[in-house]
Amino acid sequence: MQDAPQENPKKLFVGNLPFSVTEETVVSIFSEHGTVVEAAVITDRMTGRSKGIAFVTFETAEEAQAAIAALNGFEVEGRAIVVNVARPRVPRTNNGGGYNRGGNDRNGGGRGRY
Repeated sequence: MQDAPQENPKKLFVGNLPFSVTEETVVSIFSEHGTVVEAAVITDRMTGRSKGIAFVTFETAEEAQAAIAALNGFEVEGRAIVVNVARPRVPRTNNGGGYNRGGNDRNGGGRGRY
């Protein structure tokens, strides 16, 4: 069994971003609290539109903590952003098709009526 991926205290998750925010905007906001090594706004593969989340990596864990303290709840275009240490990516498991096979109602596993 593999060991669980380790948390990187320098990498932050940023949520509740306005969909109009660019990587340049994210770097501008976060660089006031330290040296930003990398910033990535996550986009939908099909549409290219922002999903309202980003990941920001700082040079040191201390800079990342300073950014969390200063920016968690900070308003960007009227939205209070969420900033915390990013959790490691958990590998997906193959469950034989990828669909929710749970549930026992006639609508296919509790997805509601169509």
